[in-house]
Amino acid sequence: MTNDQLQITNIKTLFLILGPTGVGKTELSLRVAERYGCPILNCDSRQIYRGIPIGTAAPTAEEQARVQHYFVATKDLEQDYNAGQYERDALALLDELFQTHPVVVMTGGSMLYADAVCHGLDDFPSISSEIREQVQTQYRQHGIGWLQEEVQRLDPAYWEEVDQQNPARLTHCIEICLATGQPYSSQRTHTLKQRPFRIIKIGLEREREQLYARINRRVEQMVEDGLVEEARAAYPKRQLNSLQTVGYRELFAHFDGDYDLTRAIELIQQNTRHYAKRQMTWFRRDEQIHWLNANDDYEKNLDLIDALLRSDCL
Repeated sequence: MTNDQLQITNIKTLFLILGPTGVGKTELSLRVAERYGCPILNCDSRQIYRGIPIGTAAPTAEEQARVQHYFVATKDLEQDYNAGQYERDALALLDELFQTHPVVVMTGGSMLYADAVCHGLDDFPSISSEIREQVQTQYRQHGIGWLQEEVQRLDPAYWEEVDQQNPARLTHCIEICLATGQPYSSQRTHTLKQRPFRIIKIGLEREREQLYARINRRVEQMVEDGLVEEARAAYPKRQLNSLQTVGYRELFAHFDGDYDLTRAIELIQQNTRHYAKRQMTWFRRDEQIHWLNANDDYEKNLDLIDALLRSDCL
C-alpha cells in the first residue's frame, strides 16, 4: 500500500464484495485484501460449516494462506446458525479488527448475512418452544415441500422473494406468522441500523450467458474434485438444516434412487443458475452497490476500487 492509500484508509472501512455465485468474487476479494493488507470475512451461510468445502466452493487452503479468513469452516454441521447470530459475531470481530486494520473485506453470496451486518435485522418476537417444535415436526415428517406450501399460504408476498430452497428462511417465516398471526413480510420494518464504520459495496457482474456457462463448468469441476464422495459422507446427516442446499439435496435424492447421477448433476447446474438469478434480483434493489465488470483486468478494477475509497473520503 502506498502512503497515499494509507492516508485514505484512516477511516474504518468495510469493503463488501457481492455478486452471484460463480461470478468470481473469491479472486477479486483476495486481491483487494492483499492490496490493503487486510483480512477477509466470509458471509456465505454454508461455507461456515466444516466438512463440505467442495459443494460450498469454500476458500481453498492455498487461498486462505494468501489472506487471513474468518467464518470459514468454523461450525459443525449439527450446529444451528443464523443471520442474527452472524450479525452479532461479525460486528464483534469487526470491532476488534478495526483496531489494527483500517480496511476489512467481507464477501459471500448470502444476501441476508450481508444485509445483517450492513443494516441490521428487524427485531421479531421470540418463538415459543411449542411453535418451534410444531414446525420442526412437520418439516421432519413432510420435508421442504411442506415448508414451501405453508409459506405460500401464510405469506405469498414473502414467497415471491425468499430463497425457496432454504429451509431455515422458510421455517423462520412460518414461525413468525404462527406466533403473531400476521404475515412475516408485513412485520419487517427495514429500519437501518447505524454502524461505526463506513461500508463500500462492490458488485461483480458478468453477462448472463457467460455466468451460466461458468456455473455449469464449476459444477462439473466440483464433481471431478470429489463432490459426490463429499455428499455421500454427509448423507447420514441429510436432514440437518446445514445440508439443505443446492448440490447436496440433488445428490441425496440420487442416493435415494430418485434419478441417476447424470440427472443429479444437471439439476445442480440448473438450481445453481436459478439461485444466481435470485441473487441478482436481490442485489439489483440496492442502489448503493458499485458494479464492476468481472471481465475487466484486475488492475483496472482495483484502481476503480481505490478511486471509490478516495471519493468516499472527500
